[in-house]
Amino acid sequence: MIELERFPELVDPVLIAAFEGWNDAGEASSGVISHLESAWKAEPLTELDPEDYYDFQVTRPVVELTDGAERRIVWPTTRFSLARPPGSERDVVLLRGIEPNMRWKSFCEEIIEVCRELGIETTVMLGALLNDSPHTRPVPILGTASEEGLARSLNLELSRYEGPTGIVGVLQHAFALGGLSAISLWASVPHYVAQPPNPKATLALLRRLEDVLEISMPLGELDEEARAWEHGVDELASQDSEVAEYVKELEERKDAAELPEASGDAIAAEFERYLRRRDRDTDS
Repeated sequence: MIELERFPELVDPVLIAAFEGWNDAGEASSGVISHLESAWKAEPLTELDPEDYYDFQVTRPVVELTDGAERRIVWPTTRFSLARPPGSERDVVLLRGIEPNMRWKSFCEEIIEVCRELGIETTVMLGALLNDSPHTRPVPILGTASEEGLARSLNLELSRYEGPTGIVGVLQHAFALGGLSAISLWASVPHYVAQPPNPKATLALLRRLEDVLEISMPLGELDEEARAWEHGVDELASQDSEVAEYVKELEERKDAAELPEASGDAIAAEFERYLRRRDRDTDS
């Protein structure tokens, strides 16, 4: 890992992290980091040495050609980048990686060390899981926090999950043990349309992230892409009567179990997003 002394002192930095692999159904969570890196023109900070954490026969490097037609090897690893969102008073460190194949404890310790050197006290882990959610309804986002007070202040839940976990769960636990505020947001991706990308789930994570951090998130063309994605799945489902009937059953179950999306809380949250974007546009 390269040294960090040459980087500027950050202002109230927050970490947003996602990992490809088991935690990333439809590439919805890693899609958030990729989108923010591009929209905010994030600058590279540092990366972990992949030799310590990846089995290259499982997670293989990739050969690329540069503009000068020279070959280069891109190794699978975990990278930090720095973004300064327009209109925000705090810096954002973006962490994008691939779930490591080995030495998870050392992996988490090294990430925590970087966070401490950068002055990060708040972390947000993003994930996506396959579920029996209908693609025609709003994407459910489960938000949890490591501390009861933090969960209460952000309208999140305390994590009470038991069972197999991935690097997102392990790292969130390590952050909490290391004294960092640890938040995680999970999107539910329909299991019958699991192939990436899933812009609707990525969009839902961005909007929930905006609520939690009170930082205006650039949505770009994600709204349009999400509508196109849903329309495409509609067409595919309509071509198979069994799938169409299954989707209808999921819709009925969903509608019976939950309050309508246009609830008072949902309206208030959407209005707050509007005000943040309006203030950002006014400042710029």
